[in-house]
Amino acid sequence: MSAVSAGDAAHEFGALNTLLLVVILGLCVLSAYLIKQNSFYYLPESACAILVGMIVGCLAKAIYPSSEEMEFLSFEPQMFFFLLLPPIIFEAGYSLRKKDFFANFWTVSLYAVFGTIISTFIIGYLVYAVGLTGMAHIDTSSPLEALMFGALISAVDPVATLSIMGNPELNCDPLLYSLVFGESVLNDAVAIVLFKTFASFYDSGEAFSQKTIPAVMLNFTIVSLGSVVIGVLIGLFCSYLCKHTQMWKYPEYEVSMLFLFAYGSYSFSEALQLSGIMSLFFCGIILSHYNGHNLSATSQVTAHNIFKSLAVLSEFFIFLYIGMGFIIGRFLTFQPAFFVLCMVFCLVSRVFNIYPLSFLANLMRTKVIPLQMQSVMWFAGLRGAISFALSQNMPGENKKLYISTTLYVVIFTTIVCGGLTEPIMNRMGMRAAISAHLPAGGSKDVESGKASRTLCSSPSGHSEGVLGLGSEDGAGSSSNKASGSGGRAARSTATRGKADVTTVHRNSVNPGNGNSSNSSSSSLGSAESTDPDHSLGIPLKMAFLQRFEMTYMRPLFGGPSRGDSGNESDGDSSADDSTAVTDSDQLLSAQER
Repeated sequence: MSAVSAGDAAHEFGALNTLLLVVILGLCVLSAYLIKQNSFYYLPESACAILVGMIVGCLAKAIYPSSEEMEFLSFEPQMFFFLLLPPIIFEAGYSLRKKDFFANFWTVSLYAVFGTIISTFIIGYLVYAVGLTGMAHIDTSSPLEALMFGALISAVDPVATLSIMGNPELNCDPLLYSLVFGESVLNDAVAIVLFKTFASFYDSGEAFSQKTIPAVMLNFTIVSLGSVVIGVLIGLFCSYLCKHTQMWKYPEYEVSMLFLFAYGSYSFSEALQLSGIMSLFFCGIILSHYNGHNLSATSQVTAHNIFKSLAVLSEFFIFLYIGMGFIIGRFLTFQPAFFVLCMVFCLVSRVFNIYPLSFLANLMRTKVIPLQMQSVMWFAGLRGAISFALSQNMPGENKKLYISTTLYVVIFTTIVCGGLTEPIMNRMGMRAAISAHLPAGGSKDVESGKASRTLCSSPSGHSEGVLGLGSEDGAGSSSNKASGSGGRAARSTATRGKADVTTVHRNSVNPGNGNSSNSSSSSLGSAESTDPDHSLGIPLKMAFLQRFEMTYMRPLFGGPSRGDSGNESDGDSSADDSTAVTDSDQLLSAQER
């Protein structure tokens, strides 16, 4: 009888807390809507979620301060890494505007890899120096503990960054957003790999010296390259499977396969002690570039919306738990002086990261990164949930100090620095002119607050060529152009009905129809128009990569190959056929004019 009562009590406890999470997540979504509707960017969505979490934590501590409730509201790093983080990273890769990302890939890699390494060692050795002076009680027998903290606090969180600069209503400068977004995603993977590398040396008890640094860098390089290879191979395998089957007849299976392969790439990399974030991100890019063309029109729209919704809920969930963790006792070992010093160290390391590396990048670019843009990038180095989650894995007796300090840094940068991001962008002139980025839809999008261009567009907008570096179609210069734009076409299926779904699917499967005459010049021009790194040698390399992809890759893994009708439904009517041809001809003639 008592066992039954205990089971009923546990069931009721779980049900009530689940209801609580549903309600507060709903409040976060409603708050985000009101923030966007009223363009109130002094309080970012992530900061709003933290504040809601603080309020919930205060109420829980005042009304029902039981140990079970406090445990339920505590931040669990394993839940974060295996449940909440994967949807965010995969959605970032799957909806990535590949043309802009890869056009600036070498500059982004410079910030994300070398910049993170610079930041890690600067913060790590400064914290170690603080410990040697006795200003903070940390392990001074070896710099490894301080370097682990430097690695975790160097993670520029894409959750925090994208929730602020990713709002289309802010109309962020395209180049600025591309650089900050690319750095934030790759930087997290680099920070995690560095943290794990230092942790392995710490656990082994091996003495750390300058002679150990090359071994650390070698291990970092192997882990990074291995993670990318695994993500690419798993993405190609999923694309091959969907390309050479008729799974497009069953949209629910298509979307399910995307979920499974995405989580498979992440978990497989983690099981091999590699970087799941890096693997998942590049897996998402490959699936978007190749497999997106193998999906039915229904699955294209459904997958994009589901991934985006899961990413948004995961973001809110993470920041809610950060806010609740702040209230329920994570700050008991807080040392104000150490926190202030760490904030200064973060800003100083960011200076030595952004400005020198921007100078080097400008030597290889056709268009330099202006000083104003560099200043915004320096200020936009927000810390978030990844830093806080890694702090939970800090070893030694000083773990609570590192957790509390990281928590304060995350909250301060998200609320204070995040709230000032929009004014800083205005001050530095980093908001692009709205008229320059109007979508093809016209004034209706302007009225609904969607006038700005979108760098993270729907993966259905498959107008890019070789991973976004160019385009097979004449529409390569913009993912929002009408010709061959599966993203815009797919969005129309939500309101037009079955006949238009068939039309859209055919246009998204065959976006190259009628546009082959100007494909090379348009694709190369579009790649250069996004101010790519000068060192890419776009014209020569693009021609070779496009030939290689059209000859070997797309026949195996999918893509907008001309004349491909393999995804058409068998039961289409003749009326649907005529509608598809008419729409395609109208779009082509409009583009030619």
